[in-house]
Amino acid sequence: MSVADGGLPVQPAHQLPVRAAAQRWLVTDLWLDQAVGLVGGEPKCCKSFLALDLAVAVASGTSCLRRYPVPNPGRVLLYAAEDALHIVRSRLEGICAAAHCSLEGLDLNVITAPTLRLDLPADRDRLQRTVERLRPRLLILDPFVRLHRIDENASGEVAPLLAYLRELQRRYELAVLLVHHAKKGGGRIRAGQALRGSSEFHAWGDSNLYLRRSNQELTLTVEHRAAPSLPPVGLELVERGDALALEMRTAASPAAAAPSPIDERITQALAGAGRPVPLAELRELCRVRNATLHERLTALTRAGHLQRDDQGYRLSRSNGGITAAG
Repeated sequence: MSVADGGLPVQPAHQLPVRAAAQRWLVTDLWLDQAVGLVGGEPKCCKSFLALDLAVAVASGTSCLRRYPVPNPGRVLLYAAEDALHIVRSRLEGICAAAHCSLEGLDLNVITAPTLRLDLPADRDRLQRTVERLRPRLLILDPFVRLHRIDENASGEVAPLLAYLRELQRRYELAVLLVHHAKKGGGRIRAGQALRGSSEFHAWGDSNLYLRRSNQELTLTVEHRAAPSLPPVGLELVERGDALALEMRTAASPAAAAPSPIDERITQALAGAGRPVPLAELRELCRVRNATLHERLTALTRAGHLQRDDQGYRLSRSNGGITAAG
């Protein structure tokens, strides 16, 4: 419709663009394409390690945490406000070792400015110019508390900064990831509500990842605005050469150990298809609730019985069939 009258552009709903399911994800199951959001958690919960793992995955096209594929890799732009550059490099090298890729081959750019203040117009302009020049698929800012001098509890001060990042996302069609702290002792309330400061943070995110530690066990919780969320995932920090990287926890989870008659239905459906089967099609074949199917697929994938890529699920090559007895 013409906007010669100075009004806003509009379009009939049936003419809005359609995005294929395979193009929905920047990192499958973890981060939606062109999503803004947070990696949140209390201090010392490996938030920066997770953000860097996402950076390496997107920049290299390898699976994040060696489990979650990246359908369309691309350039990453990172600003690590708390860590010295040599520490950032060491962490990236450790993650690259875990992902079996080369740091030299990564399309990953690191902002080396000593400070970046999103509450200052001059710094916002510098960041925008950098994004415009490099056109990254993912922008990572770590952590938010070092990027301003506003009151994080005041919605009126937080909202304009988050709105600026949303504008970057829309104008340059990129994903934006903020690392943000949670309140100390917030482990008994919903992860999004445990974020430090204004409720604007939780409301802003399209994809949010939360890390929590309990009795030395690290758990990742995933939350999306417009996609189903994963069940909680156990992680651990392991040595990779002279550095460290996050990995899926090796101990079998209760969900993986529990026998289920649905497992046999899943196996038969995948064996009969002889090809990767998307989640929606598999749900129709197995005739189970989405939440139940997702739980069993996650358990079977962790146990090594299934493999997943951007085309769907398939039986592992080494899998000789699953029975209800596990």
